[in-house]
Amino acid sequence: MEPPLAVPRSAESRARIYVGRRNADASLALREITTLRARTPSRRVVDTPHRGGAAPGAARRPGLSTSVRTAGVARRGAARHAGRGSPAARVAVVTSAPVKSCASGLADRPVGGTRRRARMNGHDVFTRREFVATGIAGAATLAASGQALAQAPAQKFHVKPVPREIFIDHGINQETRLETLRGYLTPASHFFIRSHATTPVIDVATWRLRVEGNAVERPLTLSFEDLLRLPSRSVICYVECAGNGRGFFKEMMGKVASGTQWHLGGIGVAEWTGVPLGAVLDLARVRRDTPRDILNVLVEGLDSVKVNRPMSLAKAFEEDTLLAYAFNGEPVPADHGFPVRAIVPGWVGISNIKWVGRIEVRNTVIDVPTTTKTYVLDGPDYPTRVVLRQQTIKSAVALPWGATLPAGRQRVRGLAWSPAGRISRVEYSTDGGATWQPAALREPNIARAWTRWDFEWDARPGDHVILTRALDEHGNAQPAAIPWNAQGYGYNVPVPHPVKVS
Repeated sequence: MEPPLAVPRSAESRARIYVGRRNADASLALREITTLRARTPSRRVVDTPHRGGAAPGAARRPGLSTSVRTAGVARRGAARHAGRGSPAARVAVVTSAPVKSCASGLADRPVGGTRRRARMNGHDVFTRREFVATGIAGAATLAASGQALAQAPAQKFHVKPVPREIFIDHGINQETRLETLRGYLTPASHFFIRSHATTPVIDVATWRLRVEGNAVERPLTLSFEDLLRLPSRSVICYVECAGNGRGFFKEMMGKVASGTQWHLGGIGVAEWTGVPLGAVLDLARVRRDTPRDILNVLVEGLDSVKVNRPMSLAKAFEEDTLLAYAFNGEPVPADHGFPVRAIVPGWVGISNIKWVGRIEVRNTVIDVPTTTKTYVLDGPDYPTRVVLRQQTIKSAVALPWGATLPAGRQRVRGLAWSPAGRISRVEYSTDGGATWQPAALREPNIARAWTRWDFEWDARPGDHVILTRALDEHGNAQPAAIPWNAQGYGYNVPVPHPVKVS
């Protein structure tokens, strides 16, 4: 049996740490929550400032465990949190209803304005107590409801509904229609799906995480309770499929690349809360001579094909690299990695492994198919295969492809994002790239998330294209052209978005 987990003092003293709660019989409580009635998920998107979270510097007591309540207590706790002045009182509920006007919810205050950012940097997120009171019950019943939904013929691959009003159907993969998004964070109902196999049904009570490999001195097996005892952190960032934009290799370059033919909706931004991966590796005591810049930290999922991919030790120890158990203040949805998924900000989507069950740390490179065969740049312009790590800077117009708009003054909205930093500028062209004008950027503007932008357009009848291009704070910009690669990764050339004005 493993000795009690000790939280390193350095981690204890970090900012943005939330505390757990003691429970005399957490095991009994975990058994009890499996009988709770499933509740309707509240798809929450915070788009207004608020205050909340644990008090700065709150100390963690030894032996803390999860505090799991009955359904009645959870409901009462949720009601309290929804009272005046609480974080829950300041959220906007986003439903799955289609948006009547294209991207009508994307605009916000200009960058540089006086409005405070919403839930910035993890300070204003739900507390560990709130998660326990309202979230763990949902986490337990999520598995049960997932079991039932998994049996339904209409849900062949997924647990959640995937209506055509919100998603472009790619079979097992589902692309978000960006024009349906409102607010800054992407709710679970609208978050794109990229999977290699059917969503697995996982029981949180029996879930275990193994940490092993020849570069750790103390192999570990952690339960979900163990994970919740550790310091947590919240990060707002995007997750983006490595192949987002792949369809444009064919449509714009005339050369087909293999894989799902995404436009630009294989992306979503969420607030992820969990344990820094580095804190778990500290518990496993990674050997000091372990190389830091090679791909030697493997994260593996519990789906039927056990998708896995390595990252560097340096990336694993970045403070925002997480083992996340919460998504926008709720348990991570089944299709998005319940109960625990990796969040690796800025890196390609495959690095953000869902349904995590095993981590291996070695003192040499870990070669797996996702670094030797797939998720590599391969083609005539790549004599040597390049293993993908970071994503590419992109921008997108939040209108349906081939949208029809009435003539007259229109406000065109969209999104821009970079894996390296904040967006500093977005430009648009309505004359085929002959001239470019700056778009207005809207808050929040978060590094490794996205920025909303908009501009006024005097739309005249006829067929038009809108081009956009983005620049980030480090000087990274969308290129005028990129070389083709066989698997269609990294397409980020400005896309001529067709629009018909009637």
